[in-house]
Amino acid sequence: MKDKLGYKFMLAFEGYHVPARIREWIEDRNPAGFSIFRPLNVQSPAQLRELTAELQNIAQQTNQPPLIIATDQEGGQLNALGEETTLFPGNMALGATGDAQLTRQVGQAMGRELAALGINVNYAPNCDINTNPNNPACGARAFSDEPELAATLAAAFVEGMQAEGVAATIKHFPGKGGTKVDSHYSMPLIDHSRERLARKELRPFQSSIAAGAKLVMTGHFSIPALTGNREMPATLSRKVMRDFVRDELGFNGIVITDALDMGAISQGAGQIVDVITAVRAEVDLLLLTKSEEVQERLYAGLQLAYSRELIDESHLKPSLARIMALKQWVGQTPQPSLDVVACTEHQKLAQTVANRSVTLVRDEAGLLPLRLDSAALIAVIMPQPKDLTPADTSSFITPTLATVVRAHHPHVDEFITSHPPTESEIAGLRDKASNYDLLIVGTISASMGERQADLVKELLATAVPTITVALRTPYDLTVYPHAQTHICIYSILPAAMHALAAAIFGEIPFQGKLPVQVGELYGFGHGLSVISNR
Repeated sequence: MKDKLGYKFMLAFEGYHVPARIREWIEDRNPAGFSIFRPLNVQSPAQLRELTAELQNIAQQTNQPPLIIATDQEGGQLNALGEETTLFPGNMALGATGDAQLTRQVGQAMGRELAALGINVNYAPNCDINTNPNNPACGARAFSDEPELAATLAAAFVEGMQAEGVAATIKHFPGKGGTKVDSHYSMPLIDHSRERLARKELRPFQSSIAAGAKLVMTGHFSIPALTGNREMPATLSRKVMRDFVRDELGFNGIVITDALDMGAISQGAGQIVDVITAVRAEVDLLLLTKSEEVQERLYAGLQLAYSRELIDESHLKPSLARIMALKQWVGQTPQPSLDVVACTEHQKLAQTVANRSVTLVRDEAGLLPLRLDSAALIAVIMPQPKDLTPADTSSFITPTLATVVRAHHPHVDEFITSHPPTESEIAGLRDKASNYDLLIVGTISASMGERQADLVKELLATAVPTITVALRTPYDLTVYPHAQTHICIYSILPAAMHALAAAIFGEIPFQGKLPVQVGELYGFGHGLSVISNR
């Protein structure tokens, strides 16, 4: 019984080496595996490789199959393993390239690095279609708001990653791109018809399943078209997890929950009710956080549920077979050398994605490419990056916009504001603007709040030539629509910043196309080109 129940758990823990408690879990309870994240578990690539090897060695010493060792390495705003891996610009940047082969290459490179680190499952790609620009949890994590493009790129990413022996996890089934709230805090409602789901939200999942995706991650949201119950999270519904995922879509792989500490799922003593319901719905793996108390409580609760026949062999046996099949699959691929992590080839690939994604939305002021007098003064302004959702590692990123501009022009002053900027910061920058010949103003999801837009509007009112740049989601222009020269780069990562500077100074052409509709201003596929200086 212990073995069968332990296999239902994907655990997390804090430590750069395996704690005694986790060793005991592996030896006595046979968990399915572990999720690895920084800062809990990651100091460096070498340390991480040693940690994952230590975990696998403990399992091997007790005659267990390979552990599932997973992470959240999406690229873009979510890189769970840190800056010593290759930082790819992310899904929406890939959407702006529209290139399936390039997307496959990124998936393969990412998979190769993960495999070298001992990671055999990635909680990616995100298959949500970002149909709601104000979605707080999706945004640039999505490939597009256009189903065909998202479906094509998701499948390509899956194929690339799994070619390196790292299992892809398509999420958040059946698609939360249209939600209005973040499931980390409360349960979103997706009130679409089955016809609408088939036409839009489900297409990236269907294409990825056809491409061989090994795991599906469920979303904690209400979807009454499938459940018939507005109060039931899709994660817990047998109508969704068994009848729809397996019977209708024909998926035979692993179904894993999203993290069970989210506000959309019952917490505290009532949490075990949801966990039992998920197991009965034929969910295979339960994704837990590092809380020792929660891990022990839910394990004991499942033991009691098994003894009371609330769950039985009919709920466990098929699931265990699927888990064992995944364990056997991930154990087949030889581990690459650690040298592939952040190697030159992968860094060049990340830069290629960034170069091809940078999108010129408008240049009514005719500023581009920049041809400035060497004595001209440029002010570069952007907010301090921070984590806007729990699925975000932006706070680890050092702002580099001014640095990359200085590589092309000698006289650049940098202004990093609070996020969002304060009233005093807005007033101070407005007063200083007239001292400069050009302003380059970066915004990060400004469409989700007023203060960044207020800053941009104040700066535009000074009549100093200004280039505005959406550094994350491409919707920012909707809240400062009078900006005359506007660019989208979809990421604050270094490759995207270098591409931006190279494009505005004419070293590379603008090649990206908007992968989403930007309000009533610009449609999917829009993007201008300018003649580069080369």
